[in-house]
Amino acid sequence: MYNFKIMKYLNYLIPVLWSLNGCVESTNDLNLDYRQSMRIFIQNISYYAKAGNPDFIIIPQNGQELLTENGDTTAPLVSFYVYAIDGQGREDLFYGYDGDNTPTPLSEREDMLKLLDLAENNGVEVLAIDYCSTPSKMDDSYSQNANRGYISFAADHRELDNIPDYPSAPYMENNLDVANLSEARNFLYLINPVAYNSKTSFLEAIQATNYDLIIIDLFYDEDMLTPEDVLSLKTKKNGGKRLVIAYMSIGEAEDYRYYWQADWSTAPPSWLGEENPDWPGNYKVHYWNSQWQALIYGDSTAYLDRIIAAGFDGVYLDIVDAFEYFEY
Repeated sequence: MYNFKIMKYLNYLIPVLWSLNGCVESTNDLNLDYRQSMRIFIQNISYYAKAGNPDFIIIPQNGQELLTENGDTTAPLVSFYVYAIDGQGREDLFYGYDGDNTPTPLSEREDMLKLLDLAENNGVEVLAIDYCSTPSKMDDSYSQNANRGYISFAADHRELDNIPDYPSAPYMENNLDVANLSEARNFLYLINPVAYNSKTSFLEAIQATNYDLIIIDLFYDEDMLTPEDVLSLKTKKNGGKRLVIAYMSIGEAEDYRYYWQADWSTAPPSWLGEENPDWPGNYKVHYWNSQWQALIYGDSTAYLDRIIAAGFDGVYLDIVDAFEYFEY
């Protein structure tokens, strides 16, 4: 049954969003409100997914400035955007902003915390990822996040290619059934399965854990996970049920994805931008462009539609903060 949040969202928000969806493109990028364009993109992704499954979970990573009109906690909330999302991911909150295993500067941390607390206070669950590998710092990360009511993961590899050896069990491990974000106590962020020599070994490694929530890629190498694969991950080793969320980048195109066309390297579409120097193979996109958005959702071949068909409980949206690139 639709809860109040979803009912209000569907009744008042959706007609406006669909009318705007075709209006955010412009031949002159300077005319765009890049933040609002990203909000509309995410809101439409949310509506599209929740129209088929109102419990489908939407979690943008970073870009928490979208929560308010100008990114300041003193500014009004963008209510329709807040209704559209269920969680707010944030990297480098306590460790990793200037370097792995390094405390995030207090000034940067405080700015992030103000907005993340605002999210929590408005029913949006915060998922925090810190990059630290020293046990004492990992302990500190888990403790500080828990004190603020956040769900957290201390990643000892920024490549997100492993299940950390420390701690030996997930923080706040439990055998409870987890049906929504508010019930999760911990999560695993493992989107790069390169360390596993087969899909079977990758799935078995996750099946042997007791994390309440798993964020993984839709693909193992170029092999898309099946509904049976995803279902096999929805039970913790101790028997409790858990959530399985799929990673999807919406602010950059990746040249190793199924949608990438060979001729884009010499004749790129107009919406494809320059390569990210920090992440080879990832390219900036005009995320407001309808052709790019059609690759993300809208029919059975689109990325989100494949995620939904595979039986994931939700989607974790990356490069949401792409608006910063176009603003500066």
